[in-house]
Amino acid sequence: MSESRRTPLGTSTAALALAFSVLILTAPNASAEPVDYGKGDGTKESGGSDNTGIYAAVRIQYSGSVAKGGGRGNVKSADVNWTPPPCWYAPYLGAKDFKKKMSADIEGQMSAPGMGGHAGAALSELQRHYEDDYGWADTPGYKDYNVEKDGEGMFWAAVENPDEPDLLKRNSCNDLPFWVDNGNAPPPQYEEAITPEILAALAYQHMQLPDTKVSLAPEGTTKVNLPTWAWLDKAVFDKVQATAAINAPGFALQATTTAKPVSLTLEPGTKDAEAHPASGQCTINADDSIGEPYAKGKADRTPPCGITYLRSSGNGTYDLQATITWDIAWTGTGGAGGDMPDGTFGSTQAVTVQEIQSVNR
Repeated sequence: MSESRRTPLGTSTAALALAFSVLILTAPNASAEPVDYGKGDGTKESGGSDNTGIYAAVRIQYSGSVAKGGGRGNVKSADVNWTPPPCWYAPYLGAKDFKKKMSADIEGQMSAPGMGGHAGAALSELQRHYEDDYGWADTPGYKDYNVEKDGEGMFWAAVENPDEPDLLKRNSCNDLPFWVDNGNAPPPQYEEAITPEILAALAYQHMQLPDTKVSLAPEGTTKVNLPTWAWLDKAVFDKVQATAAINAPGFALQATTTAKPVSLTLEPGTKDAEAHPASGQCTINADDSIGEPYAKGKADRTPPCGITYLRSSGNGTYDLQATITWDIAWTGTGGAGGDMPDGTFGSTQAVTVQEIQSVNR
């Protein structure tokens, strides 16, 4: 008899879902432990083994230009349809540690008041799955939590992305923890198993782009109908990289996401202004700079990148929005790689525009 791998034999889907949700909240706790979300340049936390050969939970390591304190970086995808993975499967625990944790949680839930009926039956079948070699369809069972293979592989479990706002998406990796031998790829049915591409997307999510202030001339205060020059020097406008890596016994992957600046878009903060060029988008120069610094003798020229304000800001200021577009690509283990959606990051600068009757230059 064969049924869906998400529904053990003889158990209703509803009962299994209830039992599994109870265990996911208490047992492997994979929603938090297998991943560390970074503390800035050079986060170094990984799995390993102690002198007993029991493996600890594996964490993703972030390095390079990543957000400090964990959480999302400041890159905004230019593709509104692209999002980082809401969840994935990753190495969790070795057999002995997994048995200790999972068996205690199953037994604790089974002895809880009111745990009977379909939910109790589902918990019993989950226990059989890991203890008595009870499986279904393409999901084999395990004998005594695979302890005879301890050190030869790891159980993998679901990991939630805490920065995913949609709870249903975050919980969509809801398969039971499964075993993977060292050196082997996860079974193909687990499409959300961690890959270099997933790591690249997580590096993208945590990437911190530099808060580069655009140089202006005149700086801070300009005049009506006087072109304001804008530029970014190549020395402070360079590519950045963020790396995500996972290292477990017999399993190691990494991916590096690289962002290269390609253009600067200026929004003057008022409709009473003209952008240079008219599109407001200043492209990168051959020497990797953007725009052109103002210098004496250029007063009568139109800047290749800048703004001409047509009306005074009165007693206030205009918020000049400068947004940099970054071309983003990734490379990873085994020569994998490809393009990712462009990223954008902007900053605002206050500009005072004064009215004058004439300008002597």
